Amino acid sequence: MQKQGKLELTWVGKYEKKKIEPRILVEDKSKSYGDPNSENMLIHGDNLLALKALEQEYAGRIKCIYIDPPYNTGNAFDQYDDNVEHSIWLSLIKDRLNLLYNLLSEDGVIFVQINDDEAAYLKIIMDEVFGRQNYEATIYVKVRHEDRILREDIRYQLVIEQVLMYRKTASFIPPRREKTKDSDDDYEYELSISGVPQEIIKIGGYDVEIYNTDAYKIKKLGKGKGSLKYYQIRGSLITQKGSASEYYEKFLRNRRETDGLGTLYKVIGMGVNGDGLGYRTIFQPTKETSKNGFYLQGRPKREKINKGLPFPNFYDFVQEYNNAGYEGNVDFKGGKKPERYLQFILSLAGLKENDIVLDSFLGSGSTAATCQKLGYHWIGIELGDHAYTHCKVRLDKVIDGEQGGISKAVNWQGGGGYKFYELAPSLLVPNKMIPSIKQINPEYTFEQLCEAICKIEGFKYKPRGNMHGYSSEKRFIHIAQDFVNGEYVNSILSTIDDDESVLIYGTKLQSNLRLPSNVEVKKIPKDLLDKCTFESEVR
Repeated sequence: MQKQGKLELTWVGKYEKKKIEPRILVEDKSKSYGDPNSENMLIHGDNLLALKALEQEYAGRIKCIYIDPPYNTGNAFDQYDDNVEHSIWLSLIKDRLNLLYNLLSEDGVIFVQINDDEAAYLKIIMDEVFGRQNYEATIYVKVRHEDRILREDIRYQLVIEQVLMYRKTASFIPPRREKTKDSDDDYEYELSISGVPQEIIKIGGYDVEIYNTDAYKIKKLGKGKGSLKYYQIRGSLITQKGSASEYYEKFLRNRRETDGLGTLYKVIGMGVNGDGLGYRTIFQPTKETSKNGFYLQGRPKREKINKGLPFPNFYDFVQEYNNAGYEGNVDFKGGKKPERYLQFILSLAGLKENDIVLDSFLGSGSTAATCQKLGYHWIGIELGDHAYTHCKVRLDKVIDGEQGGISKAVNWQGGGGYKFYELAPSLLVPNKMIPSIKQINPEYTFEQLCEAICKIEGFKYKPRGNMHGYSSEKRFIHIAQDFVNGEYVNSILSTIDDDESVLIYGTKLQSNLRLPSNVEVKKIPKDLLDKCTFESEVR
């Protein structure tokens, strides 16, 4: 379907918008582990709600996101159902990508791993959410050997998976692969011209001296011992504007039969800003069977900065995947990612100290374990009991100095910690006597109620004096436990300056309150109903 000049993928249910209540996260200190001051977070709960819970504090702060969502292969896994109707899968993934986009920093990057079942559809959705112009690459990863066939009844053996890589904005600068080869090694030739040119003619705007094979000699002296570098004229070199290769293709290739094999063309004035020689020497091929000529170029006048090399987009991690089952000392069939592989993926993000990595489909905890060993801050989200039986168990062992995965390679000795969070239940729940009426969840303490209302209204929860939070330096929120009347409002007003304002929430409010312009009053739960979505509505 075409909309406003753009191609768009549509499906049943795509435009069914649901409000998502921004839940609070409640630390379970009995499950937190290691350093109590750690900023790492292990969150148990539905990742859509958990991502919404993180949004207020972490929007624009996450440098790298790696997710490995269910591939919708039609298989049922112990840890999650990987067999949902296609349109449902599309809605589930898009809703989460929208929140992940908000969390990603301006210079951040996201990696989404998938296989062939939904890869094409996922690419279109990510183009829509992140912008087609922010597509970086697709990394193809070999994850299993072609001869390791686990099911003989399938028609094709899938050995490759894909990782779609998107930046948020052009502020993301991808790292480069280390260039270990010494560029000086390429200069191993010397050229001597002893004769006179057969002729000097104008070709393509340059004066060109033409020499036959008797008039010159080329010597190969060995790596780094010469002053000239050899270039074969072919492929992408030909398309480089103003290059010797392009010049050969345009003006010299068709002179091969006339001038003969091995003919040297000394093009006066070409390359003066490069090697400073004042000319470029270009040659016809020396053998009848050769299709392309070549040229020799001197060392550049200006020393080149080593910018590294681009990363290729295919990698073989079969061995690491075969051994991943033993990593972390937790059993997780059908999806565990090797730490060595995740270390590589994270290296593509250009992470620095204090950068945050988020994995909202944490699985067995591989991403968090890898980040812990590499020294990156991390946030992991996982639904179901294996948040306790897999993620927590594995990460506790990592902090204690577990030696699997990449531990020996990075000299991991243990340390650090994380805080374990539960996703709070919905703030509003049906009244047991009259289900159609919503009430404050009785499980909430007053402090949790204050934090939840702050989050719903977009205030930062930070109790100070009689204020429970703020949205700016001059805008505050107060949640009342007492009857809110004119006297109560005046007592709150007495604690703020005239140019400051306050939002007051209360369960019991005096009717027909006359309020100054810098005071707003709302009722609990009435004014919260439109901002909350109940748990059953987001499944």
